[in-house]
Amino acid sequence: MKVEKLVEIIGADFYTGVPDSQLKSLCNYLMNTYGIDSNHHIIAANEGNCTAIAAGYNLSTGKIPVVYMQNSGEGNIINPVASLLNDKVYAIPMVFIIGWRGEPGIHDEPQHIYQGEVTLKLLEDMDISAFVIRKSTSDNEAAHAMEQFRELLGKGKNVAFVIAKDALSYDGKIDYANENTMSREEIIRHIVEVTGEDPIISTTGKASRELFEIREAKGQSHKYDFLTVGSMGHCSSISLGVAINKPETKIWCLDGDGAALMHMGALAVIGANAPKNMVHIVINNGSHETVGGMPTVANSIDVVGVAKACGYPYAVCVDNFSDLDRELISARDRDSLSLIEVRSSIGARSDLGRPTTTALENKQNFMGYLNELK
Repeated sequence: MKVEKLVEIIGADFYTGVPDSQLKSLCNYLMNTYGIDSNHHIIAANEGNCTAIAAGYNLSTGKIPVVYMQNSGEGNIINPVASLLNDKVYAIPMVFIIGWRGEPGIHDEPQHIYQGEVTLKLLEDMDISAFVIRKSTSDNEAAHAMEQFRELLGKGKNVAFVIAKDALSYDGKIDYANENTMSREEIIRHIVEVTGEDPIISTTGKASRELFEIREAKGQSHKYDFLTVGSMGHCSSISLGVAINKPETKIWCLDGDGAALMHMGALAVIGANAPKNMVHIVINNGSHETVGGMPTVANSIDVVGVAKACGYPYAVCVDNFSDLDRELISARDRDSLSLIEVRSSIGARSDLGRPTTTALENKQNFMGYLNELK
């Protein structure tokens, strides 16, 4: 169905969420209609964050907000849904729109398989009534579901439209770009040149896919890399856990701005522990590029300043390859925790592939390599 029709059926004028490729039509519609407008549309750091923003909207206006997300974000909303929104607590109603990655019977990436299997069950367990919108769903069927939802919302309950693959469409176009000149893939290529055989833990999305293909092109082993294909925002914490237990080995964390923002508290924990052997690289293109390019707030904050305030003894921002190479070499040789923010353009090769090894093979190869190190 057309995304405009779904928006009309729901009848809300405030949306907040975390972008999802399955909801690209909705995200593009919201950007074209509202842009980033605190009165109508806010892209949040994580799904719990947007749920709380929506709760504040309801408390202050009495109107029903809409929260959108990929189904991987269900884990992040469990706490606010159960202990804040639930009708046994504050009875704060809202509509969730959830992209269904990993739907049973639909081919998807390994990180989505189990999440897809439990998507509807998690909603049921959270007492959120759900209606699945598929490509075949008619406008009348969606409208009828919303009419039933209005009764539940009136009782302070929460409801969800779960969006199956290709269920929503939107004819509007939007081009996401910035003024940065370095491509992420070339940035990663420079990183690989400096890191040698040091372990790299890479973040969710295209960064891990590009790292995998760079290793392939160079004929290098994938055992050096742990590809964090799921659990967005946790790459840096995984890196901390590895760095603490391999103190004689330089550990490189390859992070993204959206991921770093999603669980920014990790920076404080990393800074407090300050492993001398860890280098935290945040490739910042100011966008959720892997899922469509919608903006993050990373271009409006001081990432270096945040890192220093969290206890990182050294943090720097670079926007050209000459400075990047110099800072990579200095970080490699420095006996201290370092953060390098790298300003990147938006975009990737249209023929960018995906890892050809399984997640389990990746883990086993990486663990085997770590066991060879001191």
